[in-house]
Amino acid sequence: MSHALTPPRPARALTGYKPFWAKRFGPAPFLPTTRREMEALGWDSCDIVIVTGDAYVDHPSFGMAVIGRVLEAQGFRVGIIPQPEWNAVESFQALGRPNLFFGIAAGNMDSMINHYTADRRIRSDDAYTAGAAAGKRPDRATLVYTQRCQQAYKDVPVVIGGIEASLRRVAHYDYWQDKVRRSILADSKADLLVYGNAERAIVEIAHRLARREPIETMTDIRGTAFLVRGGFAPQGFIEIDSSEVDLPGRVDALPNPYEPPDHAGGNAIEGPEVADPTVIDAEPAAPAAAAAAVSEQPIAIVPRRAARPAPPPRDRTVIRMPSYEQVKADPVLYAHASRVLHLETNPGNARALVQRHGERDVWINPPPLPLGMPEMDHVFDLPYARSPHPRYADEFGRHDGATKIPAWEMIRFSVNIMRGCFGGCTFCSITEHEGRIIQSRSADSIVREVEQMRTMPGFTGVVSDLGGPTANMYRLGCKSPEIEAACRKPSCVYPDICQNLRTDHGPLVKIYRRVRALPGIKKVLIGSGLRYDLAVKSLEYTRELVSHHVGGYLKIAPEHTERGPLSKMMKPGIGSYDRFKQLFDQFSAEAGKKQYLIPYFIAAHPGTTDEDMMNLALWLKQNGFKADQVQTFYPSPMATATAMYHSGLNPLKGVHRDERGERVDVVRGERRRRLHKAFLRWHDPNNWPLLREALKEMGRADLIGNGKHHLIPTYQPATDGSYQSARRKNSTPSKGTVLTQHTGLPPRAGLPCGRGPSAGVAGGAAARGAAPGRGAGGRPASSASASAGSARVRPAVGGGGKPGSVAKGRKR
Repeated sequence: MSHALTPPRPARALTGYKPFWAKRFGPAPFLPTTRREMEALGWDSCDIVIVTGDAYVDHPSFGMAVIGRVLEAQGFRVGIIPQPEWNAVESFQALGRPNLFFGIAAGNMDSMINHYTADRRIRSDDAYTAGAAAGKRPDRATLVYTQRCQQAYKDVPVVIGGIEASLRRVAHYDYWQDKVRRSILADSKADLLVYGNAERAIVEIAHRLARREPIETMTDIRGTAFLVRGGFAPQGFIEIDSSEVDLPGRVDALPNPYEPPDHAGGNAIEGPEVADPTVIDAEPAAPAAAAAAVSEQPIAIVPRRAARPAPPPRDRTVIRMPSYEQVKADPVLYAHASRVLHLETNPGNARALVQRHGERDVWINPPPLPLGMPEMDHVFDLPYARSPHPRYADEFGRHDGATKIPAWEMIRFSVNIMRGCFGGCTFCSITEHEGRIIQSRSADSIVREVEQMRTMPGFTGVVSDLGGPTANMYRLGCKSPEIEAACRKPSCVYPDICQNLRTDHGPLVKIYRRVRALPGIKKVLIGSGLRYDLAVKSLEYTRELVSHHVGGYLKIAPEHTERGPLSKMMKPGIGSYDRFKQLFDQFSAEAGKKQYLIPYFIAAHPGTTDEDMMNLALWLKQNGFKADQVQTFYPSPMATATAMYHSGLNPLKGVHRDERGERVDVVRGERRRRLHKAFLRWHDPNNWPLLREALKEMGRADLIGNGKHHLIPTYQPATDGSYQSARRKNSTPSKGTVLTQHTGLPPRAGLPCGRGPSAGVAGGAAARGAAPGRGAGGRPASSASASAGSARVRPAVGGGGKPGSVAKGRKR
């Protein structure tokens, strides 16, 4: 393959392209999935075929739908092959040979996280499949689909994308095999990889292929990665070698102070500017006066400020990361590579990255530029059918029976108002995938979607969510575009909220009020995860949220109470939670409502000691919480916390081989992971034997007893090893009971009603537990994230529960 590398091109508006000639066909009711559907549209072929591991739901929260509709709006004929039979090449030939390319994604979730729990147990269902049936996609689906497409049509370019490809674009630690794997691009041998929000990249790729440009020449597209031969040195690029740690930097020669002024500093190359503050530069003297001064005064050393050469332009700089072979063999270099990667994620200043894989290099261009508000409106205003494809309908033509797709049911009546997250939580994939610059829709676009939703079958007047990856980051961002473009901080809210961050929730409050005032809208719930450290900055927002948009209880995620693990997560201290809880209780009382705040926590996160979990368990008991769905740390590819898990080092503090490198307590082994989970579920008798043993080993046998101040009782009831959550019995507590994560839900049929709160509308996104396929209160991710149809998935899994999806997953 011959590559002539050039810097990435300037961003071009999505609507700035001349439509392809097939625009004359107009939009399809659903993108075709069979030849018969193509013929009904008058098509003889598809220009682009998307292969996805999800069932096809034509909704803007599903990746394949967003990418497909965006390409359709450019005039291309787009077909979709959802969940093909991966053992049969014929399944990938169902729509014929695509004229331009195959677009491949594993789906809205990484296929391995979709298949396996945090304990590596096989899941029994799939929220992105009709009837929640398991087994409709293979492990490492992107690799399998790419191979089959290449077998089906060898000469058709293959572009991979989605959450699975995005988070595996470099050599990455694979939790399921417990080893470092190569970049998915090197393994799949695809022509291009698209990562992050893919609209810009995929549209440019399509138009350039339509102009008959070879895909090998497309090396200047932001948000893409490609393979080149090893040692390839592109003309005009400057390579910075960052393939090792603890090596001395460049030592620059210092200027000779005794040289004549015309020559001083001539041998200085980018050296540090060192000046004596006691010396003041003077006007140059006449030659005679200067000679007299020399004869009368001692020699004075006057440092000369040699002009430092300008640094190389960032768009022509590439950073060489440690190679795959190096990071596979050396966990220290793996942590270093992770740090380098995460420092180059701001589209305003990120440089290209390159990583050697054997005889080839994986070249990664800088991240895509965020979409502006008009472009976001364009993407979400496209003619989505907002329902699953008719192929999934039951015998009555409906999608809410045996063929129901749980992920669609969760977000069916929700609206995605933004994307991105500047929280930077180390275990979360949102920032790595969508970026930390918030991209928001206009209020008019949001209202149009709600008005359209009112006409949909089954709508009861309840909007289940207005949110995104985070409920309350809409239109928040840096006060200065210049500062934003230059910033390299991994988080805008850790360790404290940045002084340059706008925290005005006014635009979001206006949207809430405008939507709930629409005719036919009875209730607007907020199901996305809330960033409570931001919420307390706006009393108006918190009062609006608590008074009008909570369906009985509100779920937030402090994740822990102890400083050690919180510092590794980049999460605020528990004091922020206490402040928000105070406001929540105050405004609930003012509104005359009995509502509950339900915190979520994570077990076995890197940096968490056994004592940390014990203290968290004591906090839970003291505050009257029983955790039903326990979130156990899940090492997802490319996350900073995963680098901690694999290397035992903290990349947030710099990576060193000596004592300067911060070591991290990593929770490994089945027994210790079970112990940390058991501390979170201190109330489950099945966990008491393990906890008693651990408390004795920790020297805290004083916590074993039958008093209120004890954590674990001395007696042991007969147990069967299972646990039945409160939701299965009755979710409405009576006075004096310990709260559960399901407090606020209506009682089950035939059970007596307690004195707890109303849940709002049963079945609403904020009025249900963490259902399969979503984080608590979340939604499956929107596809704007991935290339050929995936979306934003944040792996955050409870023991045995489904991973949270990124678009509206639990905000950590």
